[in-house]
Amino acid sequence: MNAFNRLIMLLIALLLIAVPVLLLLIGFGILPANQISPYYRPALESLGGLASVFSYDAGARTVVGLIGILVFLVALFLLLKEIPLGRRIARSTLIEEEPGRETAITSGAVRQLAEAAAREAGADSPTCRLATEKRSYDVACDIRVPGSQNFTELATRARDNIRRALEEQQVPVRDVEVTVQGTASQE
Repeated sequence: MNAFNRLIMLLIALLLIAVPVLLLLIGFGILPANQISPYYRPALESLGGLASVFSYDAGARTVVGLIGILVFLVALFLLLKEIPLGRRIARSTLIEEEPGRETAITSGAVRQLAEAAAREAGADSPTCRLATEKRSYDVACDIRVPGSQNFTELATRARDNIRRALEEQQVPVRDVEVTVQGTASQE
């Protein structure tokens, strides 16, 4: 599914969630009906008796309204999470493109390979993140350094080791960035 289709599906899903929540807020009297467009009058009139049937007091209406708003915000968060904001990550990258010998590597395997290379260089608790640009990876790795080692030296060694390990596996690498998060805990 391409990005345009995904965006349209997200908008439809948002409307399917937002419209009933809005109508319930109006039906329970949380939002005044006279502030809503007259195009929604038939739906409002059909829901008009809902508030009188349950005869909630003002405090209960507020609670129902807050629950409706909370449901709306959770639905909005989940829907917006589907839109990839920020850096794009390719699910897999072709290493060998020769017909009949195509070889692909997943982004999870690339991340694990980068973390293993950082550990091999002496880093503790490496956490790598990937982004792709023009069919090559940008690798950002956060590491912790054992207290007895030089931060700069280990970060440089980890960066070089990550680049070397990925290039040995023919993974296209554009940039490797290593950030030292602090010292490793001593146990």
